[in-house]
Amino acid sequence: MHDFRYVTRNEAKPIKEELYQILYEVQDLVRDHFTFSFTTVGSSSRNMITYDTKSNIGFDFDINIEVNDDEENFEPKEIREKIRNAINRVAPRYGYKTCEDSTRVLTVKKVNTFTCRIIHSCDFAIVYNCKDGRQQYIRFNKDNNYYSWEYQGKGFVGLEKKIDWLKKEDLWGELLDYYLYKKNTNDNPDKHSRSIFAESINEMCQKNGYRK
Repeated sequence: MHDFRYVTRNEAKPIKEELYQILYEVQDLVRDHFTFSFTTVGSSSRNMITYDTKSNIGFDFDINIEVNDDEENFEPKEIREKIRNAINRVAPRYGYKTCEDSTRVLTVKKVNTFTCRIIHSCDFAIVYNCKDGRQQYIRFNKDNNYYSWEYQGKGFVGLEKKIDWLKKEDLWGELLDYYLYKKNTNDNPDKHSRSIFAESINEMCQKNGYRK
């Protein structure tokens, strides 16, 4: 059983600013190939950043990197590798380890070398927002060492409308409690915060009779 709790805005602000600074420098490094914008997403965009008092996990952030490559000049592998290599050039200067390359995201971690405790981490997903409202992300198939653009699962679609509905129905406080419950009972180390956040919203809406 975990013991996840919420991080205050004041605690999260300097870390978020540091992550932004890293990405500003990454933008400069890849500018000759393509440009990108970025934004915090999921719990990170809603002041719902958490940490586990019982583990060495630390704070976790989620940021989407949206690449401007409408003409598809670059393969998914090229895009992800260029961004990963650029992050690896910049992040260690701020005390982070180099990227871990997982199925959906690139993860950087700042670790206390004396206690081996993860102070905080950030998951970067490389995405493309389609004109039809759907979103794609670069997926890494580890078994085949293959990168591809894949559509986000249905659970990630329409979250903003569902969030607005939960607030309108005065269910936001209940969602905050439920999200912590989901994080505390999660036993899958490969399930990231953004997925648990989406699950929490969808399950809360389903439970309370949400209609489109």
